[in-house]
Amino acid sequence: MNFTDLLKPGAVKVVSAVSSKKRLMHDVADLAETACGLDAAAAVDALLEREALGPTGVGKGVALPHARLAGLTEVAGVFICLETPVEFGAVDRQPVDLVFGLFAPEDAGVDHLKALALVSRTLRDASICAKLRANPDASKLHAILTEAQTTQAA
Repeated sequence: MNFTDLLKPGAVKVVSAVSSKKRLMHDVADLAETACGLDAAAAVDALLEREALGPTGVGKGVALPHARLAGLTEVAGVFICLETPVEFGAVDRQPVDLVFGLFAPEDAGVDHLKALALVSRTLRDASICAKLRANPDASKLHAILTEAQTTQAA
């Protein structure tokens, strides 16, 4: 599993601000619909259902909302960089500005976990997060994320 398979160039977006965590989940789902062909309504419902189990804000301004969806054939991701952080209920109580939404087939099993581990490992890297926050251009953000894995693997 690698970032180039997980994150299409059109699945990255910079958003100036959102009014709430719920609105952010809608934006993640809308981007997933546009970039990956997912059903936005089903995606937002699945994200909110998963979030009800516990917040996916992992700390240091990063959130990894994720869900399994019926009818999906492969793991897909979207990335949103918020210019203005939003309260997310993260484990460290810090607002979130880097959001990687991950969607997996209902029967994805280990592939979902591998993708989640890859994204988590990448976004725990402070230098990668600093680069992401410093680049308000979607194509540059995509390049940073996909190149990060190549650099880490070397």
